[in-house]
This record gives sequence, C-alpha cells and structure tokens, in this order.
Amino acid sequence: MVRPRNFVLSLLAFALPAEAQPQAVGIYGQWGAFRDSTHCYAISEPSQHRREGAQAYASIGYWPGRNIRGQVHFHFTRPKRSGSAVLLRIDARTFQLIGGGADGWALDAAADAAIVTAMRTGVAMSVETRSQGGGLMRDDYALRGAATAIDAAAIACAH
Repeated sequence: MVRPRNFVLSLLAFALPAEAQPQAVGIYGQWGAFRDSTHCYAISEPSQHRREGAQAYASIGYWPGRNIRGQVHFHFTRPKRSGSAVLLRIDARTFQLIGGGADGWALDAAADAAIVTAMRTGVAMSVETRSQGGGLMRDDYALRGAATAIDAAAIACAH
C-alpha cells in the first residue's frame, strides 16, 4: 500500500538538486503521480514490504525530451540472478520482462503499451524473478488508482 506521507518522503530522500526533486501531482488509491525537471511518472510500492530498508517499486515513466511515453520499469528489493526470467502477471495475463541488476523493463515500446493497457483494467499485478542467491523474489501490487496516476503523469508532462 502506498503510504502518501512516507512514500513522498522516501522519494525526496535522494540527494537531488532542488530543481530535480519530485513534485507530487497526486495520490490515487495505491499509486502516486510525480514530476521533476526532466520526467513524470506514476509509481507504487509493493503491497507488502519484505525487508526493512529495501525499496521496491513499479513505475510508468514519461520523458518528453527523449520522446519516451509510458515506459514500464520495476525495481526489485535486491539484484536478480543473471539469466533468470522476469515474469509480470496482471490478472490472467503474463508478460516476460528483461532485467539487469535490480531492475526490470518491458521488451520494447509495444510491450510497454500492452502492459499499461492491462494495468488500466487489472486488479492485481505481480513481478517475480530469482535473486542472485537463487531464491524467489516476488512483489505484489494493487492496481487501484494506477490508471488515474498514469493519466496524471502523462498530462503533467504534456505541458
């Protein structure tokens, strides 16, 4: 669950210059929309935190200066095992992601669009892979508010 106060504070904890610090656009259910000087994004935390201090999240980003719209990104609690598949499930649909280190992305812009479309009508989402130690890493996300947050991030970067 996104806890707006802690969520915003944790995002601001990065030592960024004032002009690059994220500004909240809005909190919508389990998702938030933010913007900074270069991009806008919708973001959510996993429903349950497995380790204190670990910061996993799912985001959909917009970079107008690079003509990137609706880019799907997942950050895991720790690095994934090299060669392990990264699977994203949205209700009954499954998507394979590419990953490196502690991050995962859609294969291409068409996959980004398909994932965002599924998120708009979905109820639950999970992403899973294997950690470097071989254990299963899985993060579950509620999609309540995702469509509105995605739209708010897109609009924030349309100006």
